[in-house]
Amino acid sequence: MRIRSSLTATAVLGAVAVLTAGCLSDSGSGGGGGSNTSKSIEIMYGFTGQQSDDFIAVVKPWAEKNNIDLKFSPTANFNQLINTRVQGNQLPDVAVFPQPGVMRGIAKGGKLADLSDVLDLEDLKTNTVPGALEAGQGEDGTQYAVLISSNVKSGVYYPKQAGQAAGLTEPPKTMDELMQLTDKVAATGTTPWCFGIGAEAATGWPATDWVENLMVINYGTDVYNQWVNHEIPFNDPKVLDVLNQMEDLILADGHVNGGRAAAASNPFGTAGNVMFDNPPGCYMYRQGNFLTQPGFFPDDVVSNLDASVGVFPLPGKDASSKPVLGGGDMAGLFSADNKSAQKLLEYLTSTEFQDAAIAQSDSYMAPRTDADLNGYKSETSKAFATVQNEATEWVFDGSDQMPGEVGSGSFWREMTSWISGQEDAKTALDNIENSWPA
Repeated sequence: MRIRSSLTATAVLGAVAVLTAGCLSDSGSGGGGGSNTSKSIEIMYGFTGQQSDDFIAVVKPWAEKNNIDLKFSPTANFNQLINTRVQGNQLPDVAVFPQPGVMRGIAKGGKLADLSDVLDLEDLKTNTVPGALEAGQGEDGTQYAVLISSNVKSGVYYPKQAGQAAGLTEPPKTMDELMQLTDKVAATGTTPWCFGIGAEAATGWPATDWVENLMVINYGTDVYNQWVNHEIPFNDPKVLDVLNQMEDLILADGHVNGGRAAAASNPFGTAGNVMFDNPPGCYMYRQGNFLTQPGFFPDDVVSNLDASVGVFPLPGKDASSKPVLGGGDMAGLFSADNKSAQKLLEYLTSTEFQDAAIAQSDSYMAPRTDADLNGYKSETSKAFATVQNEATEWVFDGSDQMPGEVGSGSFWREMTSWISGQEDAKTALDNIENSWPA
């Protein structure tokens, strides 16, 4: 999952700001229902703070150059507010969705435009990883949104110098090799894995990324999507096998720093910091590429990132398989007739925008595989982009596509109960299956 906007303290302020923006933009022809010649348009999105500042810094000069009056409407409470505005018919011209499920719900209501006549989908299919374009499609295959930023949740961090001394000179190329490396490190008396699922009200979500990674690694995109869409039960035997594999790999005695009880409460943002102790408290930590931003790893590590941190991808079942779990922000259009809004969407999906965003931001990752890898500000960011670009299959975060009762409810809770030892894996999966809304 992405770091949930609901955890941000600015959610209420964002709600007020966007509701106000919605009212102000509704001046007779405002929003997505505006004139097809309108050069005054609004883009609404769910990232705030530095990410929003960087986005504006790139897009505003382009809008001015193209004589487009562009209103930026960032909000930390995007999912709730976009639905409120859709219900009130106060539509932005372009919306940037953090989760496919929200986008698909609005598309079902007929509000989003079909992008097949707006964008060059063949170009996008050629220049994004397999599966990324499909993340923006409705259930009928219609293209309603396209990724304009991406992230990777399949990277494994390790401390460069200590890791090399422990045998991490050659990244494992298969899951069997990863298990062998895990056992090798454990045999030295040091726990191989860091792990923490603590996240206050969202405790449990980091475990969902592990489950989703192992689902696509073991069973591929088709079965993964069937599971995410509840075409097979949540407690299918394949999912139980995945939890058993996860237990053997990172939860077995001697495999996780502090033991599984500690993992159930360790804050996810700092659970990997003991990698940089002397001697290391663990050697590997699977987490998203966002962890390289300030506020997670120790300051001295962040300031010397490339010398301190190595990254390798979670491997596939065999060396030729390179599945990646990812996410990102996808842009959709509320009126295909608004030429200014259409032009903005063309720009956001172009290498011109994505190269500029790479150069501007420390945290941005381009979903286009033809974006300039050398533009990334660190070798670590470049390594994550390479993991994405070399993927043989790419799937969007599963919990972000599931009904809220499951994806940000029972899935989190039951993983916490299982990892903490309060219940076994089968009971946890059965409880999640029983929570799925009719």
